[in-house]
Amino acid sequence: MRAVVITKPGDPDVLEVADRPARDAGAGEVRIAVKAAAVNPTDIGLRQRGGGDLPAPWVPGMDAAGVVESAGPGVDRLSVGEEVMAAVSPRRPEGGAQQELLVVPAASVVPIPDGATLAQAATLPMNGLTARLAVDRLGLARGQTLGVTGAAGAVGGYVVQLASSEGIRVIAISREDDEDLVRGFGADEFVPRGDNFVAAVRDLTGGGVDAVVDGALIGGGVLPAVRDGGRIIYVRGFVGEPERGVSTELISVRAYGTESEKLRSLARLVEDGTLSLRVAETFPPDRAADAHAQLEASGLRGRLVLAF
Repeated sequence: MRAVVITKPGDPDVLEVADRPARDAGAGEVRIAVKAAAVNPTDIGLRQRGGGDLPAPWVPGMDAAGVVESAGPGVDRLSVGEEVMAAVSPRRPEGGAQQELLVVPAASVVPIPDGATLAQAATLPMNGLTARLAVDRLGLARGQTLGVTGAAGAVGGYVVQLASSEGIRVIAISREDDEDLVRGFGADEFVPRGDNFVAAVRDLTGGGVDAVVDGALIGGGVLPAVRDGGRIIYVRGFVGEPERGVSTELISVRAYGTESEKLRSLARLVEDGTLSLRVAETFPPDRAADAHAQLEASGLRGRLVLAF
């Protein structure tokens, strides 16, 4: 089978398409004929820093959508020929999602949302589950206030939509020209990101939000926007010193990687219009380097997808 591989740590030119061995699905696993795989910032991290103890080449990708090609013993929830999506870790010997035949635990796989294309479905698993985990970990009640940095991005956009649908007051923080987009996600208030965003958030809330999900990786700079005793969820390591009783938590999507019902619930929210799927552009696998370069240029509103 063909796979996108990272031959060594480096710039986008270390990406290439190579033949890789395919294995059969084992007990509790399915093999997916991948038709679409999203490109995410985690792929850039793997390309730049390598796979640690795993020997090169590395196969990137955390989101796949395709067709169930075969199922191992004990799998009765999914059927051969069914269109599905899956969350997968690239930090395993057989690699991540960007390969033509992907073997994953059935617990990481659910049918794609009704009405979605495979390319659209490939944008949901990792970012949607990360957003779901962030909102779940905060456990805010209806009427409490959540700040979301990077609210126009993949994770941030899903957080805004999930929190708004659950009655949480959302203050979206993003570029000035993103206001219409994030208000369309359901944000109650919008604050342009810039030197004065903290003061604007404190003015809107009378002292700070109850919590922040830091999708823009601002780090310690977001602390003053949170009330005393509030909480911050990070998707990358926190840089800074907590203060005023504000607690910080780093989350990893791996916590929900085999929570099939969590992923299925996200699909249902797509079907009822609560969540939107955004594909910015698709590329063939042999242009994975172009996708990485475009992602690193920043400013994307939607996900890049490799179409096999």
